[in-house]
Amino acid sequence: MSDASPPAYTFPVSWEELHRNSRALAWRLLSAGPFTGIVAVTRGGLVPAAIIARELGIRLVDTVCIASYDEMSQGEIKILKGIEGDGEGLLVIDDLVDTGKTSSVVRKMLPKAYFATIYAKPAGKPQVDSFVTEVSQDTWILFPWDIEPQFKPPLHVLKR
Repeated sequence: MSDASPPAYTFPVSWEELHRNSRALAWRLLSAGPFTGIVAVTRGGLVPAAIIARELGIRLVDTVCIASYDEMSQGEIKILKGIEGDGEGLLVIDDLVDTGKTSSVVRKMLPKAYFATIYAKPAGKPQVDSFVTEVSQDTWILFPWDIEPQFKPPLHVLKR
C-alpha cells in the first residue's frame, strides 16, 4: 500500500489459516528443492519460515532484516541485516509480496535464491517464484501477530 491511498479492503488471517497456508506452500516447495537453508525476511517471514523449515526438514535458518512498513504504509526500505553469498540453494520466505520493492532488494542481494511467499499482490507477483494466495492490490492483510480478536458487525449492518 502506498502512503497516498488507504486500503479499500482488509483481509484478516487467523493463526490456523496462516499455518495451513504455510504448509500448503511447503507442499509446493517440495518439488522446487532441495534447499540447503531458509532465509526469512523479517519480520513477516519469520513464522512462515519456521513452519516451512519444519515441513521441509531444513535446520539452517537465517534472516534478512529489512524495515519498510510502519503500521499500514510502506516507506523507505532499510537493510538492517543482510546475508553473504549469492543465494545458491537458499529458499527465501516472506509472508507477503506487495509492491515487490522489498523482494527486489532481497533478489539483488541473493540473485540465485528461490523466493516464496504465502500471499501475493499483482504488483509484486513477478518478484516471487511461488506463492499460495493472491489478493487484490487494494487489500491490507491483517496478520495474526498484528491483530486481536474483537467483535465485527455483520456486513448488512455496515452497509446502512
